[in-house]
Amino acid sequence: MSEGKVVVARENNLGRIIFDNPKKHNAMSKAMWDQLAEAMQSFDAEDEIRVVVLEGAGDKSFVSGADISKFESERANVDRIKKYGVSVNRAYSAVQHALKPTIAKIDGYCYGGGMGIAVCTDLRICSENSNFCIPAAKLGVGYGHENTKVLMDLVGPAFTKEIFYTGRRFSADEAKDMGLVNSVHRTADLDDYVASYVDTMATNAPLSLKTTNLIVNELLKTEGDCDIALCQRLVEDCAASQDIEEGRLAFMEKRKPQFIGR
Repeated sequence: MSEGKVVVARENNLGRIIFDNPKKHNAMSKAMWDQLAEAMQSFDAEDEIRVVVLEGAGDKSFVSGADISKFESERANVDRIKKYGVSVNRAYSAVQHALKPTIAKIDGYCYGGGMGIAVCTDLRICSENSNFCIPAAKLGVGYGHENTKVLMDLVGPAFTKEIFYTGRRFSADEAKDMGLVNSVHRTADLDDYVASYVDTMATNAPLSLKTTNLIVNELLKTEGDCDIALCQRLVEDCAASQDIEEGRLAFMEKRKPQFIGR
């Protein structure tokens, strides 16, 4: 039986991460968590990549959670559970703190660790047949505080508690109502909608996007941990960049700007 893997692709300014384990609804093994972290770190280092889209292989799932068939080999005792947790948290952190804008393109099941990945992205765009669930309480699992806070920052404490207390499935419309996803689309339209978003973001100034990304992340921290000096430096870097001059000239000349990220 073929093992699941994380497929990495590059298309012009777009970096694509595909969770490829469709026979198991793209369930994640420890190796796949490690591959996700490595892929995100690679894209961070590539200037030509301006947007990263994360998606599931096939048309049934984004990610359905952990690969249960791997529990015996990967999570059979406390030591292995800790090692597995390190891989998961490293992947979450790589997505959450990515230097490039990230989009979760969700079509189908988004469960457990799949929701954990999705909430770490900047934007979540889903099809109408998607559904969402964190079944931790049905499995006796304690969900880590780091990713719980990321979810709570998105949907608030009441919805966070409902998601965990019930362990039930939430529809795409319910996810939109609680602020879990940015928008919901017909399945047939999902690819084109995400592609249009990628095109829009990829033609904007990379330094401006990076500045917004990092400042928002700083503002989500507790008040004493927020690095205001960093936020100010990021704004000053934009003001001193070649791109701000290009933006001004393009506006005056009534043409599309050609930003270079410097």
